[in-house]
Amino acid sequence: MTTSSTSAGKPLLGCIADDFTGATDLANMLVRGGMRTVQTIGVPAADTRIEADALVVALKSRTVEAADAVAQSLAALEWLRAQGCRQFFFKYCSTFDSTDAGNIGPVSDVLLDALYASGCTPFTIACPAFPENGRTIYRGHLFVGDVPLNESGMENHPLTPMTDANLVRVLQRQTRSKVGLVRYDAVAQGADAVRASFDALKRDGVRMAIADAISDADLYVLGEACADLPLITGGSGVALGLPANFLRAGLLDHARDAGELPRIEGTCAVLAGSASKATNAQVAAWRDTRPAFRIDPMAVARGEPVVEQALSFAREHADAAQPQAVLIYATASPEEVKATQRELGVTQAGHLVERTLASIARGLYEHGARKFVVAGGETSGAVVQALGVQMLRIGKQIDPGVPATAAIGDAPLALALKSGNFGAVDFFAKALRHLSGGA
Repeated sequence: MTTSSTSAGKPLLGCIADDFTGATDLANMLVRGGMRTVQTIGVPAADTRIEADALVVALKSRTVEAADAVAQSLAALEWLRAQGCRQFFFKYCSTFDSTDAGNIGPVSDVLLDALYASGCTPFTIACPAFPENGRTIYRGHLFVGDVPLNESGMENHPLTPMTDANLVRVLQRQTRSKVGLVRYDAVAQGADAVRASFDALKRDGVRMAIADAISDADLYVLGEACADLPLITGGSGVALGLPANFLRAGLLDHARDAGELPRIEGTCAVLAGSASKATNAQVAAWRDTRPAFRIDPMAVARGEPVVEQALSFAREHADAAQPQAVLIYATASPEEVKATQRELGVTQAGHLVERTLASIARGLYEHGARKFVVAGGETSGAVVQALGVQMLRIGKQIDPGVPATAAIGDAPLALALKSGNFGAVDFFAKALRHLSGGA
């Protein structure tokens, strides 16, 4: 598989993302900056060679044991280094999803150790800010819209409840590295002031620094300041400023369309597994005017033929005189999610939903569906694996953080993989229009 060639075909930026939708979110930023980007699902075989400006390896490591996340991330790094990447990016969620046991700190630690030669002072930033989606950092505190992280609803997350908005404290509890802060005072003065802050922090023994950012302009400043760092960590937002570094170095083609995708025919479907506020609102908006089928995890656990029922519902609408795309969802309120988790267990409840929606996706594909909109990082990972997708070409943005994508391989597929918290209320309908060639 090849994409456009840069520097003898070698990619410039190698990225490791801790979930599938986070990977497409990051890839979207890079495409917007003019980098032709390919996303892989997991670590490819050692002999795989890809020509692109940027490579994003999508892992499923956000909520696994820290040791497993470390092992997966190191394997991804080894493959990206073999591809010839010049700089590396560890991407996690814009709400810094993690616990005191990891995984952001432990993974960042080992990546720093691997990328810095003996005798050098390892250093990187940690910046999950994404102002376009309401995530800002000031004095080290993460805000979601107008409220601190721990008042945003993330304090109720079933796997990674975020109860502290002070990211310096959060990160320090899960890393052996000293954690500091790049204050907004420096960011507001530009890239030179930020680099001076880096130097001062390193002299103080800091290996990781939370970086303040309250606007896209701040992210561009941080990106420029990080041009010479071997490793950058953060949400997708900080990647806004990275393509410009390669453009200034004459390593990217200004003229080409980095987000061009092939047109794909076939029927459409929407699958939602996220229980986030945004996805709940999107499900409600769809149900007001379009057909929807709800997955009850307890019915699945009882052995009821839920997959068959969902597929029958979808076929009925696809084969109608006026065919309609359907939404199949397990999205529920926080109270309903907690009730299911009490009955089945947190991990089992999540896996049950993922497996069910993955099986439905496979059945829909066998009936002719070739365009899928999927809500939720874990759900997206399960669906792309069920469909046999190994690589994605990244297209234009649908909503902030969510691009259209096309599977690379023998089976043509168009996909929009959405993090639970992303997208406007009408995202599902808008995404289907994009995947069908509209705008």
